Amino acid sequence: MRRKLLSGVMIVAILSMLTSCSSLGIGGKQISVGGKNYTEQYILSEMTSFLLEKEGFDVKQMNNLSSSVVRKALENEQVDVMWEYTGTALITYMGQESIADPVKAFEKVQEIDKKNGIDWMNMSNVNNTYALAMKEERAKELGIQSISDLASYINEHPGELTIASDAEFAKRPDGIPGVEKKYGFEFQSGQIKQMDIGLTQRALDKGQVDISVAFETDPTIVEYDLLTLEDDKSFFPPYRAALTINEDVYEKYPEVKEITAPLAEKLNSDIMRKLNYKVDIEGNPVSIVAHDWLVENGLLEE
Repeated sequence: MRRKLLSGVMIVAILSMLTSCSSLGIGGKQISVGGKNYTEQYILSEMTSFLLEKEGFDVKQMNNLSSSVVRKALENEQVDVMWEYTGTALITYMGQESIADPVKAFEKVQEIDKKNGIDWMNMSNVNNTYALAMKEERAKELGIQSISDLASYINEHPGELTIASDAEFAKRPDGIPGVEKKYGFEFQSGQIKQMDIGLTQRALDKGQVDISVAFETDPTIVEYDLLTLEDDKSFFPPYRAALTINEDVYEKYPEVKEITAPLAEKLNSDIMRKLNYKVDIEGNPVSIVAHDWLVENGLLEE
């Protein structure tokens, strides 16, 4: 009799534990969302987590990782999903030549990464690529809207305009030398002012240079009223943000594609730049910025 009573108590205890685990999400739909170590990635990771949690996933965020570390974690199945950039994958991880067409670049990384057990989906219009920027008022004054306009102006007024650049971009073939070759102009000696990448837009704002190297989604573009010149000859490779997912996880949770698709459809570089601004310049918490934008755009309830 005592043995039967003990068995009954044990069964009740086990059922109680299972109920508790279920309420914590253990044994349910679990997924980890990875992210790199800068604001844009924090925001994308937070938004993705909100959307997955809304659909019943128990989400673990693994942020603040370098590109190489989070990529390796995705390959090793320590991270399930993350937002990656087509240009980063194609050039840095896969050692391929850049592809100017964003769709073809996306299709190429899809093809190559399939062999690595990674699926790509939901490419957005967030393009975190390089850009050349000018103060908007100054650009209008000189009649410059595109890099072709800049090339024509420099050829007609040699030695007049200066550019702020980090040392690496000033020398790389896919940096200033490549831009000069593609667009048919050349900065003269002393026109390229080398400095830390974080100081280039500040130098432009203070009038110390006429042009600066920038990134499309950099919030200082908003802060300093800068104009990013149109890359009308498509020199800079596309760095489109898209969701990458371990294929085993995708097979288990195919709904992830549908859940995250509206996010990719609504985001673009201009929106991303403004969201980065809210965090980096205005000092708002990432979670609040991400949540409020999702609510405002009908992707999440209040």
